[in-house]
Amino acid sequence: MAITDSTQRFSSRVENYIRYRPRYPQQILEVLSRECGLTAASVVADIASGTGLLAKVFLENGNRVIGIEPNKEMREAGERLLQAYKQFSSRDGTAEATGLPDRSVDFITAGQAAHWFEREKARREFVRILKPGGWVALIWNDRSTESTPFLRDYEQLLRTYGTDYEQVRHVGLDTAEQISDFFSPARARLASFPNCQVFDYDGLQGRLLSSSYTPQENHPNFAPMLSALRVLFDKYQQNGQVTFEYETRMYFGQPQPRN
Repeated sequence: MAITDSTQRFSSRVENYIRYRPRYPQQILEVLSRECGLTAASVVADIASGTGLLAKVFLENGNRVIGIEPNKEMREAGERLLQAYKQFSSRDGTAEATGLPDRSVDFITAGQAAHWFEREKARREFVRILKPGGWVALIWNDRSTESTPFLRDYEQLLRTYGTDYEQVRHVGLDTAEQISDFFSPARARLASFPNCQVFDYDGLQGRLLSSSYTPQENHPNFAPMLSALRVLFDKYQQNGQVTFEYETRMYFGQPQPRN
């Protein structure tokens, strides 16, 4: 049975998420620095910060980052993995209720998460906590579903064995129209970058099991799904590896209060 509470969907997937999810390209910093005035002194609120994959990009830039994460297991993993960064802190909170003071951050980021947000509530909260002139950046690593025969067949595997794959693909803030409305009346700007991961079979399995819409071990689809994954890997591997291709999309802008 699918977990309907989005804040709990990844509780049992933390280790696979840490090891096998794609990282975020450094071009994110280049664009935000050039177009939005990001500096090392900028304070960043990373919403749904999870295990800290996106927060780490900004921490390495010298930023103070406040992670907001409602899932206890993910939040504690992020705190553990980022403990060397003294300018990182995290707290229990959501996009709709961060617990941060008014006008307290220069940038708000969300990596692979904004589609889970309650759009209008999150928008009001973002406007509340942003300093005047602040920016929001919503970022996704979008897996290609059509660029290679392997990725086409992997997509079909998800459709066949996933618990609620179709529902998750179309939830919340995930279309250009919805994103445009989120930033309106300001303009949503888009920057995109190529990204990829190369996996052996164990890595491919871990990447699959990091996704919230795949069945877990006690589900009847679990064993057939892994058997199908093995067949898929053996069919397409080259020198023991397969490649995931992504487009990293970053929508950024300056949402303002609405009348």
